[in-house]
Amino acid sequence: MREIRTLVVPEGVAGERVDSALTRALGLSRTTIAKLLADGEITSSGSAMAKSEKVVEGQVIEILLPDNTIPDAIPVTPIPGLSIVYDDESIVVIDKPVGCAAHPSPGWTGPTVVGALTAAGFTISTSGAAERAGIVHRLDVGTSGLMVVAKTDQAYSFLKAAFKNREVEKVYHALVQGHVDPSKGTIDAPIDRHPKEDYRFAVVANGKESITHYEVIDYYRGVSLVKVELETGRTHQIRVHFSALRHPLVGDMTYGADPTLAARLEMSRPWLHALELRFRHPVTHAAMDLRAPYPADLTRALALLESTVLP
Repeated sequence: MREIRTLVVPEGVAGERVDSALTRALGLSRTTIAKLLADGEITSSGSAMAKSEKVVEGQVIEILLPDNTIPDAIPVTPIPGLSIVYDDESIVVIDKPVGCAAHPSPGWTGPTVVGALTAAGFTISTSGAAERAGIVHRLDVGTSGLMVVAKTDQAYSFLKAAFKNREVEKVYHALVQGHVDPSKGTIDAPIDRHPKEDYRFAVVANGKESITHYEVIDYYRGVSLVKVELETGRTHQIRVHFSALRHPLVGDMTYGADPTLAARLEMSRPWLHALELRFRHPVTHAAMDLRAPYPADLTRALALLESTVLP
């Protein structure tokens, strides 16, 4: 029986024609992809796709694969800029740089946390799906900051349960457009895929429970630096919630940010950083409280805010 593969378009192929994107994502020849497109066996939102269509990040595509399809190999490469914040026999905590995915996914040809740690000789838990070994939570490709990875199956089970039970404290800093008022509050609004645009998410009535706590750290001219704590961990949660408040993250054009402001602050990605991570150690149960400083692009944007770059 032929396999139906569901592909969520990653950043690595966003903007490419569907025939080119799927050739890279699935490891098949362009001739094979072209035939599948011509036969109507590649669809998105229930409609057959044309080979000239361009794919967008987050778009859901279904492909009826030919027989005997061989999946891509998992890339195993080191990552410049990835640093180890904490390491012992059970866990490793990293400061993930922007441009790095948490784990391999169809179509993503860039670096991954799993691949980098494997290349560096770390032993990672084999629990979970093979391509997500050791991964107990994720950060978007365009988000920098702290991630904890399980090195043993015991640690994996403990940490997965801790995240599910909301026992892990995750603190982010975000730079958002406009002056947030009130300066402290909670956003409790359900999130799911956008009803019309598969490549992004939205606040929708029948979505999954999503709770974000925030507090303004500082007001700059036209923007706010905000401390964010997540009670839930939905995909793009911070980005979606602040966009819904009409305060999109600086640099986040997917969710309505001003491209002119992003250019002035030299931001090519959402200004978002996973600054703090607090959890109980899976073996000793000791309190772990870890921090990662802002990377250079975020620091530069703040410096530009304090200069004369803005009108």
